[in-house]
Amino acid sequence: MTSERSGGCQCGAVRFRVRGQLGHASVCHCRMCQKAFGGFYAPLVSVREADSVEWTRGERAVFRSSNVVSRGFCSACGTPLTYEAPDGMAISIAAFDDPCGIVPIVAYGVEGKLPYADAVPDLPERKTEEDVAAAAFLAAIVSFQHPDHDTDVWPPEGGLRKE
Repeated sequence: MTSERSGGCQCGAVRFRVRGQLGHASVCHCRMCQKAFGGFYAPLVSVREADSVEWTRGERAVFRSSNVVSRGFCSACGTPLTYEAPDGMAISIAAFDDPCGIVPIVAYGVEGKLPYADAVPDLPERKTEEDVAAAAFLAAIVSFQHPDHDTDVWPPEGGLRKE
């Protein structure tokens, strides 16, 4: 049985489907990946071994970040989607609708690791709703983010509006 996973950008303008086996998952701490993802590192999974990668809605924009690497992203919302090199493509783990089972097994580019990155898991943790001072603000939020599943139409008919 062939596995199938879908995903896409935050706004829903770009969606994809991967059929077949995913390859190795990793994080990359190099400075180029930090900037491309706007984060401490880039979480990626190879799709070289997959049977197919299909863009089911919209098209990713591509930025050539070096002489050998291109990076795909949504031009509407900026979500990082792909890392594309001569040896194949990798997709952002968090762009998958269900990223929980895609577990990184190696960290690359550790020479660029931010000095505090390893301490992040030791930070005190709080759930969003525990921030009592922000309760009114949080209650007023209406998410326009695409849901974590494929939709026939997006945005919904009539558009997205705050009610």
